[in-house]
Amino acid sequence: MNSFDAIVVGSGISGGWAAKELTEKGLNVLMLERGKNIEHVKDYHTANMHPWEFEHHNLKIPLEEAKDYPVHIRSGNTITEASKHHFVKDTDHPYLESKRFDWIRSFQLGGKSITWGRVALRMSDLDFEANAKEGIGVDWPIRYKDIEPWYNYVERFAGISGSYEALPYLPDSIFQKPFDLTCVEQHMREKVLEKFGDRYVIPPRQAHLTEATEEQMALGRASCQSRAMCWRGCPYGAYFSTQSATLPAARLTERLTVKTNAIVHEVIYDDQLQKATGVRVIDQLTKEETEFFAPIIFLNASAMATTFILLNSKSKRFPEGLGNDSGQLGHNLMDHHFDAGARAEMPGFEDQYYYGRRPNGFYIPRFRNVGSDRRDYLRGFGYEGESRRVRGEESPESFGAGLKEAITRPGPWEVNLTGFAETLPYYENKVWINDSKKDQWGLPVLHFSAEIGENERKMRADMMNDAAEMLEVSGAVNIETFDNKRGYGRCIHEMGTARMGRDPKTSILNEWNQVHGAKNVFVTDGACMTSSSCVNPSLTYMALTARAADYAVSELKKGNL
Repeated sequence: MNSFDAIVVGSGISGGWAAKELTEKGLNVLMLERGKNIEHVKDYHTANMHPWEFEHHNLKIPLEEAKDYPVHIRSGNTITEASKHHFVKDTDHPYLESKRFDWIRSFQLGGKSITWGRVALRMSDLDFEANAKEGIGVDWPIRYKDIEPWYNYVERFAGISGSYEALPYLPDSIFQKPFDLTCVEQHMREKVLEKFGDRYVIPPRQAHLTEATEEQMALGRASCQSRAMCWRGCPYGAYFSTQSATLPAARLTERLTVKTNAIVHEVIYDDQLQKATGVRVIDQLTKEETEFFAPIIFLNASAMATTFILLNSKSKRFPEGLGNDSGQLGHNLMDHHFDAGARAEMPGFEDQYYYGRRPNGFYIPRFRNVGSDRRDYLRGFGYEGESRRVRGEESPESFGAGLKEAITRPGPWEVNLTGFAETLPYYENKVWINDSKKDQWGLPVLHFSAEIGENERKMRADMMNDAAEMLEVSGAVNIETFDNKRGYGRCIHEMGTARMGRDPKTSILNEWNQVHGAKNVFVTDGACMTSSSCVNPSLTYMALTARAADYAVSELKKGNL
C-alpha cells in the first residue's frame, strides 16, 4: 500500500520532529530516508572502543581510504576510524563547484542528528528583525513571539542543559542543569565581565541530558556520562537525536512506517488539482522507482537535498521547480563562517584539575552590533570555547617508562576561543541542478557557487582581536590568533535556499513553512531560513517543524490541504 496521511522526507533533526508530531496527532506517516538503516545502540559499534582497539589508534583514516573522502580531508580531516561509517564517501556522491563548497553528508536513518555538535541556542528578535531594519534580503514572516512557545515545547522533550542569563538577544531556554565551568572558565567569566560589562562567559547550551525526566527515561534515555565520544553515537541516548528521542516516540504511536535506502528525487504535482499528491523514489540498492502518495508532504532531507528535490520537481505549473515562482529557489545560500579566534595558555591554575570529559566547553554570546555597539560591518558572532589541562611530555623522544611518567603529569591550562559568525543572505551564493553530470542513480547533481563577502571578512578581524583581548584581560600568556580559511559549507550549517518570506514574489515559503502555490508541501529544515543569525540553527529547525506540523494537521482537518 503506497498511500499515507503524510510523507516525511528525511530522518534528521527536523524530519524526526515532523514524524513525531504528525503521528502523535493521529496521522499515518511514511518516513523516507535515502540512506542506510541505523538501529539505536546496536549499530554504534565503535561507541565503547578504546583507542588501542582500532587498527590505527583512531587517529586518522589510512591514506588509501582517505581517497574516498576528499571533501572531508580538505576541510580538516573531520572523520576518524571511529566515526567514518556515519558519513558518506564523497566519491559515491559527487557534486560540482564553481566556488568551493564543503558538503558534509550523513545518509543514514537519523541523518546528522547522530553527529551534530548539539549546541542548542534560541534566535531572538535581534535576528528576526535584522533583515527588515537593515534592508538585507527579505523580512522574516515571523517574530520571536510566534516561535517562543514552540521553543518551550521542543526543549522540554529534547532536554537542553544550560544556565539562565536573562539576555534579551540570546533568550533563555527551558534548561536542565548546566555542566560546570572549569576553574579557568569561571576565572575568565569574572575578569571578562569586570572589564567589559557586556561580555558573558557562560556554560554552553547543549542538547545533553543532565537531569533526565521521566518522559525521557521512558524512551530509554539517560543523563550524559561525560565520555566525549558523541560522534560515535550515544548508547545512553544522552544527547538529542532522532534515534534516541523523536523516532522512539513516533514508533510508540504505531502509526509510523520507515523506509530506508529510499532516494526521493521529485514531488509529484497535479496541475488539475493544483496540489502535490506524492513523491517519486528510487531504491538506493535496486534502483527501482516507486511512487508514494499523501495529502501532506514534509521535506526535511537537509537544506541542499531538499532544494534539489524542489528544483527537480518540474511541472507545467512550476517549470523552474516546485514553488519557484519567485526565482529565488537555490539562491541566498548561507553557512556560518567560523574558525577565527585565539588560543593561549592560562597560568596560575596548575594545582587544579577536573574530572570526566565534558561534551562541551563554554559559550560567549554575541556582543558586536548589540545595543549601542556599532561596527563597520553588519551582524555579529559568538564564541564556542574550551579549556583543558595539557598532559606534558619531557621531550618528543620520550618513550617507555619515561613517557608513561610524563603523560601522567599534567602541564599548563590551554584555552581556545573560536568564533561562529553570521553570513548575510547573498543572492549570488547559490546552488542549482547541473544536468551535464549524473550520479549512479541517473540523477543530475548539484552545482555550488558560494563565498563569504567583504562584510564577513571585516567581521573575522574582530573575531580574532576580541578573542585575544578577552584572553589578555584574563591573564593568559602566549596568546596566538588564528584565522583558518575553511571552505564554505564546512560549518555544516547550510541554509536559506528555499527561504520563508511575506511575498510569493521574493520567497519560496510562507510564515507556516508552506510552499507558495503548493500549500500541502512544507519545508522546515535549513532550506527555510531567511537569515542565518550567528547562533547554531538546529533548535530553530525543531521549533519551526513542531509549529508547522501543528498547523498542517489543523488545516488538513479543516479540508484546506
